[in-house]
Amino acid sequence: MSSSDAFFFDEFDEKSAVDHPAHYTQGPIECIDALESALGLEGAKAYCRGACLKYLWRTEHKNGVEDLKKCEWYLKRLIEICEKTR
Repeated sequence: MSSSDAFFFDEFDEKSAVDHPAHYTQGPIECIDALESALGLEGAKAYCRGACLKYLWRTEHKNGVEDLKKCEWYLKRLIEICEKTR
């Protein structure tokens, strides 16, 4: 495997770890969709805010940039929910 191939796979693995981790996508529905359904829109917004706080809080002590990307993912999800409820 060339170094450019290794970079591609590292980038792919990191993106999967942020956007659609395998442990959250078992079965026909993603965990985040089930949470939104169970919690309702206000609960889902609160969950996304909490997730953002968690990932920002631990950034310097755990996964660094990956945690920032996870925070970004939850922030984008929060924005999508807020736009739906206008």
